[in-house]
Amino acid sequence: MPRGPLMIIGGAEDKLRRRTVLQDFVTASGGRESRIAVIPTASSIGEEIVAVYAALFGKLGAAQVEAVDPTSRDDAHDEDLVAALDDATGIFMTGGNQLKLSSIINGTPVGQAIVRAHRRGAVVAGTSAGASIQSSHMVAFGSGGATPKQRMTQVAAGLGLLTSSVIDQHFEQRNRYGRLLMIVAQSPALLGLGVDEDTAATVTHEIDDTTGAEREVMRVTGRGAVTVMDGSRMITNAFEAKRSAPLLASGVVLHVLPAGAAYDLTRRELLPGETVIDPEDAAELEAVGKDLRRMARDIAASDASPTVLRRRMSRLRKLRSAEQSPLDDQPDPLPAALLEPARTPENGATR
Repeated sequence: MPRGPLMIIGGAEDKLRRRTVLQDFVTASGGRESRIAVIPTASSIGEEIVAVYAALFGKLGAAQVEAVDPTSRDDAHDEDLVAALDDATGIFMTGGNQLKLSSIINGTPVGQAIVRAHRRGAVVAGTSAGASIQSSHMVAFGSGGATPKQRMTQVAAGLGLLTSSVIDQHFEQRNRYGRLLMIVAQSPALLGLGVDEDTAATVTHEIDDTTGAEREVMRVTGRGAVTVMDGSRMITNAFEAKRSAPLLASGVVLHVLPAGAAYDLTRRELLPGETVIDPEDAAELEAVGKDLRRMARDIAASDASPTVLRRRMSRLRKLRSAEQSPLDDQPDPLPAALLEPARTPENGATR
């Protein structure tokens, strides 16, 4: 069975309006047949945060939501908690303190059950702290800032669901460029992934059509972007810089990937993007298309005289100039009232 998708969420995902990221998680977990386990261990308000996500996931169509909340390493050996994870189709780790989360579940039966769920095909998602722990190396804590400096952050072991990488979250909002680049400078073999708020980096395991080899492909959804730092061929002085000195970091390949972008994490290269059309835009385009097809039928049926059509077009131009600002790139949908079949003396009425 193929491994399940990983959803790496940068924190502060939209919970009130479109809820795009959370809806994607529920859908990937099985929708109305999903069994979701929420792990609030990183949070200091575990019971309350579970109640919030249970209500959200239920409203988005989840069939079952259950809390799995070990508060100590002893709790993380509880067979009932492990059984709940083994039965889940989706696992969601909340935000909070990622070092607390790591120190409680890494190397325990609960941690092993999360890895096992991923390998059997379940969706494993996490926001903020729950995002950081999915990588092989995890940002434990550290300060923000744009310039990488020696010792500005500390790294701990993650669950290793995403190999040879390090993840940081709230990336643009908390200015965490420097600390992620510091880790990449110290360990250039790691791929640095910085995920913005209300943004998800969804990683799937796919088979390369050309080579037949398995690869990890990341696709971006949500409001922000994912920043990728590839230090494969970088030059750095991280091995000799003292105390909190700024670091030399030259030759880093930087990718900033907005929604719709795709990136091959295995080969470290950008993939051709897929065109994503907003559902509201698609509905608007469909309505315009119907109106235009209706006008074409009217003209073809010769039930509108040239004089009537000229009047229609004149009224449309006046309407557009009144309703559109000079900066609008696209016209508004044609009003349906103007596209009604013209009534002429032949069909019993006059325009």
